[in-house]
Amino acid sequence: MEKAIKLQIRKELNSQQQLSVLKLKGSLISKGYTEIIHIDDYNDDFHLNSFETAIEDRNKVYDFINTFITKAELFDTVTIK
Repeated sequence: MEKAIKLQIRKELNSQQQLSVLKLKGSLISKGYTEIIHIDDYNDDFHLNSFETAIEDRNKVYDFINTFITKAELFDTVTIK
């Protein structure tokens, strides 16, 4: 495992966006892609969420996150760094 994926998440979210972001993080954990997600301040507007995942799962995780962002319409809320 290595720290492979970072998500930039907007700090100011409406209730629907908050729920969607929580679902995304919960799904990453429940699917076994990671055990813990670290949250740090990035700047005044964003948090940086990072987590470790197996190298062989990295592309599958990227695909999952991108699909989730698209379906939940989180384009301006969550980006992969």
